[in-house]
Amino acid sequence: MFFTKWSQNEECKIKAVQIAQLLWEKKMTIMSFASFGYEGEIIKVEADLRRGLPIVDIVGLPGSAVKEARERMRAAISNSDLPFPQERILINLSPADQKKEGSGFDLPIALAVLQADCALDTPVMVIGELELSGRVRPVRGVLGALISGSTTGIEYFIVPKENEAEARIQKGVHIFGVETLREALDSLYTIEAELRTENNSESNSGDKNSGAPAREAIGHTGNSISIAASWSEPSQADAAANTGTGGFFEEVYGQRELVRALHIAAAGGHSLLAYGPPGCGKTLSLQRFASLLPDLDPKTAEEVTHIYSIAGLLPRAHGHDVRIKRPPFRMPHPNASLEGMIGGAGKCMPGEISLAHGGTLFLDEAVQFKQTVLQTLRAPLETGTVTLSRAGRTTTFPARFQLLMALNSCPCGNLGADGKVCTCMPAVVEQYWKKLTAPLIDRIDLRIPVFPPQSYGLPEKACYDTADMRKKIAASDMLQRERYAAYHPGTQLSYKNVHLTPSALSALCPLTSEAERIFTHNAEKKELSGRGSHAVLKIARTIADLAQEEIISTAHIEEAIRLREWSSFLPFFMH
Repeated sequence: MFFTKWSQNEECKIKAVQIAQLLWEKKMTIMSFASFGYEGEIIKVEADLRRGLPIVDIVGLPGSAVKEARERMRAAISNSDLPFPQERILINLSPADQKKEGSGFDLPIALAVLQADCALDTPVMVIGELELSGRVRPVRGVLGALISGSTTGIEYFIVPKENEAEARIQKGVHIFGVETLREALDSLYTIEAELRTENNSESNSGDKNSGAPAREAIGHTGNSISIAASWSEPSQADAAANTGTGGFFEEVYGQRELVRALHIAAAGGHSLLAYGPPGCGKTLSLQRFASLLPDLDPKTAEEVTHIYSIAGLLPRAHGHDVRIKRPPFRMPHPNASLEGMIGGAGKCMPGEISLAHGGTLFLDEAVQFKQTVLQTLRAPLETGTVTLSRAGRTTTFPARFQLLMALNSCPCGNLGADGKVCTCMPAVVEQYWKKLTAPLIDRIDLRIPVFPPQSYGLPEKACYDTADMRKKIAASDMLQRERYAAYHPGTQLSYKNVHLTPSALSALCPLTSEAERIFTHNAEKKELSGRGSHAVLKIARTIADLAQEEIISTAHIEEAIRLREWSSFLPFFMH
């Protein structure tokens, strides 16, 4: 109807086209984000107002929560004392072939309807849920949205105020934290004023994200991040990633072999299984494992924070850095489902193995987990990632974790314990251990029997010094970084000994002649698999690193073999 009066001659037609183009060029582009798995997708939100009954239509494959946005948006605009257009409104969410779910589209849809008089030609990403009063509620996955948006060139972001601390982790962008719909609309005009000022001054200098915490500097030497291993006090964000009881090894009495194995596991990234009678200290010791791990490197910290943002586990604290810097420690219940462990529920949410990325996955009473759940751990242990598929779409989450397992030696728990009688039939014990299956067992480097301490009295002083153990781990960590950086310059592979490739083993694990003889003899005698013989070398390499020795000696090989072999009281098929 707008063009009918102008179209009586050719000159009017040309003017009409020019005016339409001018209006289109001045219209701001509202972008949003559809969370799906680790990557997600950027969504363009378009609003078209035309004559007709005041009805709102949303197209572009909206989910139930997105369809309901029309009513929340209408009420929020009216209750914010803003004029709601008395025209027929069509909202388009593109690309139209991907389903959009979640309440984070409320705010961008409302702004798309209200922004007709905003003379901007720049994309602005908007995320947020609206209450009927016009208040903006927080949503999940804001950090992932900013990472995806900034990589595509989006510089301006409007997010809920409660998500602002999370959003400010991403540097080099403008962030507006808003509490109400009115503030969000004012932010659009602020963006317009900033862009006009920039265009007039033709200046682009300065940090665009003033007031945000600075990104940690990362220096690279080859593929290794040139920072020393460090430990910091857990923050509120770190607490969200750690479900263990915490504590230090000063609280552990006895169990020298188990604590020594945990020390080696922390230094080299090895997986560990502890088995023995109930109440002997397995869980107590393993729950303190996180205290031996150094802080996450900046790249891994960003990945972990991204995963916890998707899961909605980041704290919503104003003015605080919510990055997760300490390694996660996840301890799922034995009743955990397959989706709960590997992920994939809802919009391909992360599972426990992804939430443990960069840290530890501790399975207490491991044989109580479903066998299908245990078998899903095999591939992530090798690759460090997990690929999920849902509704014709796939996503890949990081999942590089250390696996710790604890279990009794038999169903009654008395097998192998001095002074106790096992009441389990041999077939029952065999069936009990076969729940773990040989392929999974073969991927566990350290197998430690645990028995009650001989003395029941408490010693006068602590048996272990966590600070001293940390110092040795830090020195070993530096050796591994420097060694792997020299061998693999410029690559992005993990430097930990547990991830050494077969070719790297021969180059980075020199043995004395006697150590090589003992290693070959035991590999043949015990009929070790290729993975098993490599695991012995990796463990020996870590033991040598803790001793600050470059050459692997006989003592290192013998200790590595002892830490990997099973006790004689276990069923025959375990040996």
